Amino acid sequence: MAPGHILVTGATGLVGNNVVRQLLARGARVRVLVRESSDPRPLEGLDVERVCGDICQPDSLKQACQGAHAVIHAAGYVHIGRSNLDVHRTVNVDGTRNVARAARASGARMIHVSSTDAAGVGSLKEPADEDTPLADPMGCSYAITKREAEQVVQEEIARGLDAVIVNPGFMLGPWDWKPSSGRMLLEVARGRALVAPPGHFSVCDVRDVAAGILSAVERGQCGRRYLLAGKTMSYLEAFRLFADVTGGRRPFGCPGVAVSMIGGWIGDLGTLLTGHESDVNSAAVRIARLPKTYSSRRAEQELGYARRPVEESARDAWQWFREHGYG
Repeated sequence: MAPGHILVTGATGLVGNNVVRQLLARGARVRVLVRESSDPRPLEGLDVERVCGDICQPDSLKQACQGAHAVIHAAGYVHIGRSNLDVHRTVNVDGTRNVARAARASGARMIHVSSTDAAGVGSLKEPADEDTPLADPMGCSYAITKREAEQVVQEEIARGLDAVIVNPGFMLGPWDWKPSSGRMLLEVARGRALVAPPGHFSVCDVRDVAAGILSAVERGQCGRRYLLAGKTMSYLEAFRLFADVTGGRRPFGCPGVAVSMIGGWIGDLGTLLTGHESDVNSAAVRIARLPKTYSSRRAEQELGYARRPVEESARDAWQWFREHGYG
């Protein structure tokens, strides 16, 4: 790695924590921006410089970016649903703007970790790439604000920021402390996911994504987007793989789109009654139905991005969860 510190936001999350560990393994000097309320476990025993702050607090970012030659922005707010658009905007859009401005002021390169939810949608026969037109975000606050955040980064690039955008797919792997996307595997393991929704998604390993992010620091072209995707699977295929790996009950497929939408509407009704939006809601159901299949050819050619078998990712994620008391 190049000399100087590398600042990582979201260092206690799935992507950020894997990035930090790979940076340390390469001998990099790592600085992390953490909130006072952050879970201390992900960074225990790691030789990192901690700066207490928040991406929504520009002053703390100025201190964190000082002397850094790169900023990997992996922090964000994630919930697939219609609710909390204002919270998503505060963190994902305003927070990204703060990080981008601080990186530009310090002369650091920025790697913005976006999502395939901010990319276009292709088809099972023709995967989407970085140039595929954007699809309807289906009212999903996360998808809306991740797209807006990318626009913020592009605006700062026009003002002189050196930045690259990466778009990971659905990630599995170790160091998922929250847990985040690994919750899907855990739900299957615990016998709570009895029916898989219709639709397809792109499953990748967070360790491969982290390696792609580090390659983007050194090899990514300013202003370009790179899809860091994985294997396209139906939700039923993935759920049954998770069941085979964990010993959980093998789920059934949802009998039809109409049935899944009814489930989403019931979830919306629950939101109205309780004020809390569950993971099953109409926006999540519509997003799940999209054919989420992506080509990572650009990342493979320019960053050397490579992905391991999804079976290995599922096994390693489950082993990590069991070793850390989640299984």
